[in-house]
Amino acid sequence: MSDSRYAGPIVDAHHHIWRKQDMEWLYGPTVPRIFGSYESIKRDYLMDEYIDDATPSGIVESVYVQANWPLDRVVDEVRWLEQVHRESGWPAAVISCTDLFGDDAVDVMLEQRSISSLVRGTRLQLHWHERPEFRFASTPDAMSDPTFRKNIAALRDLGWLFELQVFAPQMRDAARLVAENPDTPFVLVHAGMLVSQDPAEVEEWRAGMHALAEQPNVVVKLTGQGTFVHRVDAGLIEFVAGEVIDLFGADRAMFGTNFPVEKIWTEMPPLVDAWRDALGNLSAADQHAVFAGNARRVYGLDD
Repeated sequence: MSDSRYAGPIVDAHHHIWRKQDMEWLYGPTVPRIFGSYESIKRDYLMDEYIDDATPSGIVESVYVQANWPLDRVVDEVRWLEQVHRESGWPAAVISCTDLFGDDAVDVMLEQRSISSLVRGTRLQLHWHERPEFRFASTPDAMSDPTFRKNIAALRDLGWLFELQVFAPQMRDAARLVAENPDTPFVLVHAGMLVSQDPAEVEEWRAGMHALAEQPNVVVKLTGQGTFVHRVDAGLIEFVAGEVIDLFGADRAMFGTNFPVEKIWTEMPPLVDAWRDALGNLSAADQHAVFAGNARRVYGLDD
C-alpha cells in the first residue's frame, strides 16, 4: 500500500454542462431540490467554464451526463453535445437520456447514436424517497414497469450501459434488474446516494450496496457526496470511498466531480483533493484505476 496521494491524470466520470434556456428547472421557479438552494447555478455553465474549473486539478478527459432536458428534446441534447465536442474536444463521452417508459425509446436511442458516436449509454433517474425534495421518479418501484425492462434489455444490442440512480431501499430491486441483464454494464451514480451517516441509514445502504456488489456488471461512481450535506465533507468522502472499495474493489469504482452541482458549495480543487486524500492509502495502480483507468475502460475511451 502507498501513503502518497494520486498525482496523475484524471478522467472526470460525471459532470454536466448546460444552457439555461434548455431546461425548465434552470429557467423556471426555484423549488426545493435534493441538493438544496441552487440559485448560483441557474445560469449558463458552458464547456469553457468547465475546462477552466477542471484542468487545474489534473482532469484531462471527461464524461458528460445528461442534465434533464425535456424528454421530447433529448435528441437535441445529443446534437448539442456533438457540436460542443467538435468545437472544444470535450467531452470524451456522453451519457444521454431517453424516456425508457416509452414505446419509442429504442428508436430515440438509435437516433441519438446516429448523431454522435460519443454516446455510450443512457440515464433515466429512478430514485424515489419519502421526502418529496429528494424524489425524482414518481413511484419507488418504477423499474418494475414492463416497458422499462424491455427497453433496458435493448441496451445490450446497442452496446450501451445504463447509469443507475437509486436510493438504498430500491437497491435489491435494482440488483434483480441488473441480474436479468448480465451483458449490460450498470453504473451506480453517486455511490448509491447515502442520505446520512445515521446508523440505520448506513446499515440499509450497506446491505443494498452488498446486493449490487454481487453483480459483476455493476461499477460505482465516487461522486455526489455533497448532495445531502451541501459541503465537501472529508470524513464522509473517506467513509464512502472505503466502503465502496471494500465491497466492489478498486477495479469497479471511478471518480467524478458532479460539477457544476457541487460548485454550489465548493470550487473544484478542494473537492478533488478530498478524494485524493480518501483514496491515498490505495496502491498507485489502484489509485490510477479509480481516477482514470476504470472510466477509460467503462466508457471506451482511448488510453
